[in-house]
Amino acid sequence: MIDGLMKRIDELGNPTVVGLDPTPEMMPEHLKEEMLGRYGKTPKAMAEMYLAFNRMVIDGIYDLAPAVKPQIAMYESLGIEGLNAYFETISYAKSKSLSVIGDIKRGDISSTAAAYACHIGGVEVDGEWFDPWKEDWVTVNPYLGTDGIQPFIEAANRRDRGIFVLVKTSNPSSGELQDLTLAGEGEKASEGRAGEKVYERVARLVDHWGSQAMGSQGYSKVGAVVGATYPEQGARLRELMPRTFFLVPGYGAQGASGKDLKGFFDRDGRGCLVNSSRGITGAYQKDKRFSQFHVGEAAREAVLRMKEDLANVQG
Repeated sequence: MIDGLMKRIDELGNPTVVGLDPTPEMMPEHLKEEMLGRYGKTPKAMAEMYLAFNRMVIDGIYDLAPAVKPQIAMYESLGIEGLNAYFETISYAKSKSLSVIGDIKRGDISSTAAAYACHIGGVEVDGEWFDPWKEDWVTVNPYLGTDGIQPFIEAANRRDRGIFVLVKTSNPSSGELQDLTLAGEGEKASEGRAGEKVYERVARLVDHWGSQAMGSQGYSKVGAVVGATYPEQGARLRELMPRTFFLVPGYGAQGASGKDLKGFFDRDGRGCLVNSSRGITGAYQKDKRFSQFHVGEAAREAVLRMKEDLANVQG
């Protein structure tokens, strides 16, 4: 999966991933009227809005961007109807040859972690294998250590898929934990050393975990989430994780731009997927050239602008 993703990024000349994080405020009025009229004021109506909206976005960007990233919480909030919209969104994205990153941020141990890993590993029923989620990648939380990550690595290797481990996230309060300085001395290289930051220790673990799941182009199936809003830390993390593919949130609506990402890419201008959600899916609300009936067209224009911006720092 990592090799295929890198090939597609190269073909398109674009490391953009489009976040599909719909909210009620983002829905066009004509879509609200249609679905509320059809299903009433119900979770089903909102789920159908989200699905129709996502399809419009996908139709606008599928030939420009290599991947989409639906955030599962937006759909889970609507119960089973929302999860159906999540499934259908993934299915539609796959029909357009897009890679899908399930932003699920799971983290647990033992049999629970193995069950969560079904998002990329599928599930066996009396000798028959099924792939109910159809995601190519998922995001995972490393707080529980190796016990929480190993089942996902095994699933990634078994089905040639991948994971992105939270390392340095883009939110303002991430430093409350991730920037703490460690006092203890680790005994293993993968555990780091005294005096480093928590996010640096996690990066060493990610690099170590990645050695178990290498692709043919020098990058691992174990990737890292590294926020665009922290450019200095991003450059440091590239040093610590030279074989790790970065999923980079924080571009656009959270304030980061292409110039902040110079140190995130490798020397060949590769190694990153840069996510934008509201900046693309909500573009029709911000660009006066587009109306509520042109969600896909506005999203397409936003992706093209982002592609140009990122090209300036990939060289």
